[in-house]
Amino acid sequence: MTKSRVFFIILISFISGIFACSFFEINQNLYFLLLVFLIIFLAFFYKNKKAIIAVFVLLFFIFGAWLTGNEIKKTQNLPYENATLQGKALVEKVSPNTFGQNIIIELEQKKISLLVQVPKYPEYFYGDELEISCVAKAIENKDAEFDYRMYMAKDGIFYSCENKKVQKISEGKGSMFLNGVLKLRKLFEDNIRAVIPQPEGALADGLLFGGNSELSKEIQNDFSRTGMTHIVAVSGYNVSIIAQYLIILGIALGLWRKQAIWFALIGIILFVIMSGLPASAVRAGVMGGTLLWAMKNGRLANSENAIIFAAAVMLFINPLLLRWDVGFQLSFLATLGIVASAPFWEKSFIKKHKALGISEVIAMSLSAQIFVLPIIAYNFHMTSLISLLANILILPIIPLSMLLVFLVSLSGFVFYGLSLFLAWLAFVPLVYEIKTIHLLAEFPWASIGVEEMNAWWVFGYYIVLAMMIFYFKRMQNLKIKNQNGR
Repeated sequence: MTKSRVFFIILISFISGIFACSFFEINQNLYFLLLVFLIIFLAFFYKNKKAIIAVFVLLFFIFGAWLTGNEIKKTQNLPYENATLQGKALVEKVSPNTFGQNIIIELEQKKISLLVQVPKYPEYFYGDELEISCVAKAIENKDAEFDYRMYMAKDGIFYSCENKKVQKISEGKGSMFLNGVLKLRKLFEDNIRAVIPQPEGALADGLLFGGNSELSKEIQNDFSRTGMTHIVAVSGYNVSIIAQYLIILGIALGLWRKQAIWFALIGIILFVIMSGLPASAVRAGVMGGTLLWAMKNGRLANSENAIIFAAAVMLFINPLLLRWDVGFQLSFLATLGIVASAPFWEKSFIKKHKALGISEVIAMSLSAQIFVLPIIAYNFHMTSLISLLANILILPIIPLSMLLVFLVSLSGFVFYGLSLFLAWLAFVPLVYEIKTIHLLAEFPWASIGVEEMNAWWVFGYYIVLAMMIFYFKRMQNLKIKNQNGR
């Protein structure tokens, strides 16, 4: 067994341990018994390489499960439940909701993060310093279908503020770098809003910085029905598509392929920074960066280890992501799907059809969708039947739209007339994207509801998918051996 294969198995074992403890309650005493058994087993078979590998595989499984169990315990033992908390706090994150704003604050004295629901006005921003007094309450689930408590817990937020009194006392605190990034983003957004009307302006903002909160509910529904929400979401899927087209753009500008990949990597880093560096964007950037690394080294078809290693590192930092962060699941699976399916598409489709890069779009889109389909169906109870067609019609012009929107926002600092001219150029593809997505969403069969999808169906789907990939790769290796034998 090769070292890379052993490494792969150990990574899978570690992730499997996290998976097991995320879905099933495991008695902590069981870990101790398993460790004793492994020590005894190793004492008898220490000269057997396969036995040593088996011990390490089980050890990493135990470690993953133990790590996850400890994190879950933190969500159950809440020392500040019903406590009155007061003092100075810093705003860490702001997100709009139906009734106003959700702000995440860190109370300086206690060093804990809390969720505070406040009216739409006055507006709060990252780095605002507040004087706050409230009663800490454990975050509760709002309905049976969505585990909101664990969704927040994955980010270290266990409490909401009740009976609150909030007063802003200063601005500009927190990280100087992040403050600068968010202020720069705000200036870019203001430049876009000044010259591009709605709803195209909201789409332009979403393409460049992520997020669809400014789009109307009707347009958001159109995006959901056609499976196109990913173009305004900072996900591994989106970043992978962006990376592919940045490479094509780099080559069109005269760069060599490896230079174009570096160009794409810099583009992704800027994209993640300009999105405001939320955790979801950083994770997507890591996945997209790993994919680019694989492409740079000419190992796209054999880079599952790198993708799984990146996922394992993120899960080591925060094991709660595996079950309670849909964004992480989609980023990981979409990137893995692109890598795992690469050999099939390269041999059977891409080499035969090279129409302006459209074949790569179809291949990447279909690969990602095959891998994320059950996750979307399970979490959102809907799947799009027209998504592939929508991706083919929309994705090829997304990089052009993003480039024009970026130039619009940049030129706003220099000369308003130039910004206005570029806005007209950007307006055309933005209108096309919204109108095309709306037209496709009008078809009655554009999407179907999926109510009966449960965790076992999802698990079974991925088992079958893994078997199919394993079978294809085995047949491919046999074919290569036979050719070499001749």
